[in-house]
Amino acid sequence: MLEQSPAPTADEIREVVAPLISLEGPLLPMLHRVQEVWGHVPQEAVPVLADILNLGKAEVHGVISFYHDFRDHPAGRQVLKICRAEACQSMGGAGVAAETLARLGVDWHGTTADGAVTVEPVYCLGICACAPAAMIGDRVIGRATAERLAREVRA
Repeated sequence: MLEQSPAPTADEIREVVAPLISLEGPLLPMLHRVQEVWGHVPQEAVPVLADILNLGKAEVHGVISFYHDFRDHPAGRQVLKICRAEACQSMGGAGVAAETLARLGVDWHGTTADGAVTVEPVYCLGICACAPAAMIGDRVIGRATAERLAREVRA
């Protein structure tokens, strides 16, 4: 099971997003910053950001739930993204994904029991000529196989 760190306080959240308040349309940059600091957008951040930006809590939550890159719970130490777009699917991506999920014992958006890996779908990594594609952290992998992905996330 993942270790839970203490929830951030309203003051900590305000301090982290304060440099971004003067931006035009600051909600997305603020959400990215919060996730960068805490690894996810904790529920405690929603009312704080709503208050800072004079928005409803539902509006902030709506943005978090609309964009796939925002998490409402901590991810594993590594995030493996497997492309689900058409080019990758036509080159065996569905099989790579299914086998990788089975090997890791998780479903989409799941995290391994040891907290090592979270697996997320992504829709195009931009290397269609090297399909199927995946991404571990910031590293893109072309011609991915389940064996290679399992090896890479365990390295």
